[in-house]
Amino acid sequence: MPNYAESYVGRIRKLVGKEKLIIVATRAVMQDHEGKILFVRRSDNGRWVMPSGALELDETLLEGMTREVKEETGLEVVSARPMGIYTYPASVTAYGDPYYQLSVQFLVEEWAGTLLSETDETVRACFFPIDRPPEGIASHYHEVLEDLRKYDGRFILK
Repeated sequence: MPNYAESYVGRIRKLVGKEKLIIVATRAVMQDHEGKILFVRRSDNGRWVMPSGALELDETLLEGMTREVKEETGLEVVSARPMGIYTYPASVTAYGDPYYQLSVQFLVEEWAGTLLSETDETVRACFFPIDRPPEGIASHYHEVLEDLRKYDGRFILK
């Protein structure tokens, strides 16, 4: 897949400079059979995140989420359902660029393949207990984990 400069967001960023953008992204919540949550450690800034990323031009939400999961974990999404939409109006990329993020969160119900511990985008991938996520995760992941603990199947809108 394209690197940041070649991505849709990277190309738009080149045109608008540091102007704030609205970015549509997806996030995958993946639980193993013990209920642990998958986090990956990004190679660009070392942060632990759930598999996620911005849409590319002409992708559907589901296509974008499955692409990001594949790129960051090596896993193939077999089935998933939208769980919620989260908005983050004051975000900054790993490259220091301001943006307003609209993130569609999917609950991945089934996947196939072998989890890769390292990819072009990640340096580690592993499952963490829901009450003991990796240290230093962004505050919005704590919100997502809390919502997941209480999740009853109703769509979340934040």
